[in-house]
Amino acid sequence: MDRLGSFATLSAITTFFLLLSTAPCQAQLSPSFYDTTCPNALSTIRTSIRQAVSRERRMAASLIRLHFHDCFVQGCDASILLDETPTIQSEKTAFPNVNSARGYEVVEAAKREVERVCPGVVSCADILTLAARDASVAVGGPSWSVKLGRRDSTTASRSLANSDLPGPSSSLDALISGFGNKGLSARDMVALSGAHTIGQAQCFLFRDRIYSNGTDIDAGFAGTRRRQCPQNSGDANLAPLDLVTPNSFDNNYFKNLMQRRGLLQSDQVLFSGGSTDSIVSEYSRTPQTFASDFANAMIKMGEIELLTGQNGIIRRVCSAIN
Repeated sequence: MDRLGSFATLSAITTFFLLLSTAPCQAQLSPSFYDTTCPNALSTIRTSIRQAVSRERRMAASLIRLHFHDCFVQGCDASILLDETPTIQSEKTAFPNVNSARGYEVVEAAKREVERVCPGVVSCADILTLAARDASVAVGGPSWSVKLGRRDSTTASRSLANSDLPGPSSSLDALISGFGNKGLSARDMVALSGAHTIGQAQCFLFRDRIYSNGTDIDAGFAGTRRRQCPQNSGDANLAPLDLVTPNSFDNNYFKNLMQRRGLLQSDQVLFSGGSTDSIVSEYSRTPQTFASDFANAMIKMGEIELLTGQNGIIRRVCSAIN
């Protein structure tokens, strides 16, 4: 081969490896990521999550919320699962999570089962992402394909959890902007809010709303909620976010909003004369559209700021760094 041919071959090889090294991280995600390294991972996780939800139906909502609270802080890296240490300020103690976020032990149990069949292979971040999907299915909600290959963080951020997670009294503008900062549209935000078709909230989170005598709350609904949420006590008393079918994943949440029966202020602002009214109305009429949009929004949320490739680690226990 002449010198020119050798040079051309060398250039082609160099270009090929350069393309490999600069391929985007997202390309490393794949639904089949564990097919050869841990072929039983997904079925093992699914069984574990189904058992947890069958023991306590509310756990489905808790797992979806845990995944959401993870992804909104440093991305979907399982940082929310890390316990406090001298060098880690745990997100578990951030205001939106303390005495509120649940399901840590369910994710840990799923991780233990997976570690038995293939130790050191499957990340806690992937387990939590799959748990949210499997929890949705367990209560009659949509399913979706989860791309896998996330890795776990070695850090957490209590301060970001306090600043980046939406609160129960967030305004519509704050919700649109907060979700927008994570690459999610207003439509994604409304669809994801529909997770409140299941689960419960503590009295102190909606007390101001039910005693406000506001025009944006149905008086009969407020009266019913006051019975279990006194004005000066019972902070931890629970009420269903969807008073019609609190344990089933459906579109009644949106129908409730149209009747001014959203439990949290941040629920009702989605239907209060603002830019998202039409989306709420659409989802109330067409449950299939809601289910499809919810699944697509969960896929987008599950791919926020990921650690992949050589970044991050695979934790052996989800609550601690190896």
